[in-house]
Amino acid sequence: MEQVLGILRTGRPVQRRLTIPEGLTSRQIAALLARAEGLTGEAPTLAEGAVLPETYAYAWGESRAALLRRAEAAMERALAEAWADRAPNLPLATPREALVLASIVERETAVPEERPRIAAVFLNRLRAGMALQSDPTVAYAAADGAPLDRPLSRADLDRDHPFNTYRVKGLTPAPIAAPGLAALRAVTRPATTEDLYFVADGSGGHAFARTLEEHNRNVARWREVERRRAEAAPAR
Repeated sequence: MEQVLGILRTGRPVQRRLTIPEGLTSRQIAALLARAEGLTGEAPTLAEGAVLPETYAYAWGESRAALLRRAEAAMERALAEAWADRAPNLPLATPREALVLASIVERETAVPEERPRIAAVFLNRLRAGMALQSDPTVAYAAADGAPLDRPLSRADLDRDHPFNTYRVKGLTPAPIAAPGLAALRAVTRPATTEDLYFVADGSGGHAFARTLEEHNRNVARWREVERRRAEAAPAR
């Protein structure tokens, strides 16, 4: 209320800030906009991956549509810049494909330094004609674009769905979230590695492997970590 009175006394616009975190879906971004104080009007339908995660300043009374237009323009600029600076011989034909893969990389890890290596794994798999086998794409399919509030099941992995990259080779038909600048750059400037696999390592990161044999050992270690955690968990 003090800020509203301030604008009436001074005539200066009240400034607000809205942060769109990396990795949100269009539904989550729409909910964030709906809760933002001082914005007006309804938000238009938002395409997945269309806005750049960033902190946006806005004046009290600005429309949600106007803020979204700025966020969409920011993504267009960021994607164009990343694509123009891309490494040679990427198995990606268009900036749109880079955006799609960046959204998958964004959802795969919360460890910033892992993004270029995870991007490289997916790019290596695309070159080899292998399915991406990305769990976040399966979760996106299972929840129809909403956050999945349960672990993935075997039925999810076996489901015939265009976003299920265990069943369908290549990229998903569209992004699965809004990737940030780091994910865009990871995809267009990936790490140099021959890795084809990765799995959670139990510490918040991932263990990487070049061969299936090595990957299976990493999976066995991860399952042992999960088993020990289950044993240590208090009984309900």
